Amino acid sequence: MPSSPSATDTAKALLAKKALHLQSLEVIQSLWAGYGQICRLTATTDGTQDAQSYILKLITPPPTQANDEGHSRKILSYQAEQYFYSHLAPQLPPSVPVAKCLDSINEHHPDGTSTTAMILSDLKQEYPVAGEKRNVLSSIQVNAALDWLSGFHGFWWARVADMDHSLLLLPPLEEVQHDGHDASKKTVWLNGGYTYLATRRKEYDILVEDEESEWSIALTSTTKGDDRSIAEIVAAFLTPRSTGSAPIVRYQTLIHGDVKSENLFTSKSGDEVAFYDFQYTGLGLGVCDLAKLFTCSVPLNMLVTNTNVPHKLSMQDGEKHLLARYWTRLEHVGEQKYNWDEFVFHWEIALVDWLRFQASWGFWGNTEWLEARVRHIISAPDWSKKLRESLSAE
Repeated sequence: MPSSPSATDTAKALLAKKALHLQSLEVIQSLWAGYGQICRLTATTDGTQDAQSYILKLITPPPTQANDEGHSRKILSYQAEQYFYSHLAPQLPPSVPVAKCLDSINEHHPDGTSTTAMILSDLKQEYPVAGEKRNVLSSIQVNAALDWLSGFHGFWWARVADMDHSLLLLPPLEEVQHDGHDASKKTVWLNGGYTYLATRRKEYDILVEDEESEWSIALTSTTKGDDRSIAEIVAAFLTPRSTGSAPIVRYQTLIHGDVKSENLFTSKSGDEVAFYDFQYTGLGLGVCDLAKLFTCSVPLNMLVTNTNVPHKLSMQDGEKHLLARYWTRLEHVGEQKYNWDEFVFHWEIALVDWLRFQASWGFWGNTEWLEARVRHIISAPDWSKKLRESLSAE
């Protein structure tokens, strides 16, 4: 196969291995920075004219550049996604639907380029309503998304301890600088998601210097006797580790890593959902997925009674109801106990961490709600003390 194969050639080669013949190909999306394409295919089997629909995800990026964190993050993320679909997705129960991987390739070429490709089942056949850039979901879709996430997190909760942590992907620049190992043999991320502080130091440093942002002082200032800011302590608390113990080790699971309306399809009724885009799947607390979902895709009126959000905001009944739905099913599926107060404390930490990223990168979604919630959280008596004690106790 050439170093920069066409989508058509790649599709034909992968389909032929399954005795399938390409009938049509439509490019439906270009990937970030021209790194590849997503195409919808139709294919038939020998002796039949019944066409089936599939999705081809083809990644043909430029060569890796030294110390380019964004580029390295993307390259490794496609590798993680391929591993997820090839090895982890088949283990999931039918109650947590994801696309099925028909076949895939991951080739590295002499000129420094690579080709990663997957042919996946087309989720739109069973889940025809795309979330797309709708900003918010309906209440029915929100509940379905919570049920999918609690099922996904609950399933992996009892299983991540058995994963080979030495094969988990490190933060991008750490991973590419490792000598003597083959990154292609790695699995998913040690730290799920793409917003955690270890991989966002440049943005954090900009926030530190931003004198006009209230969050520069609130999140990045250090206190007497501690050279770490609240943001850094929160990040340390949430960071999974490949060896030793961590504050979250009893509760960590696999998280999706990029939960938003654009990364899901729903049934026509909206009461069933299937997520896709597993580039940032890795270890973490499930509430970190919820922080992004609640901010970016949940209607504000499902979180608060009065949409005129005050400067500081404690947890409202709507927010509590959604969290309780997720928490109840998480315990049931995971067959483990998760103390409610501990769960809420983890939720608050996840909100602070998510706000740190938005404040340093750019705000979108239920911004007023998120900021008001974090103001309340970090100003609560003894909250930061409890955070520090929880971290030092491990």
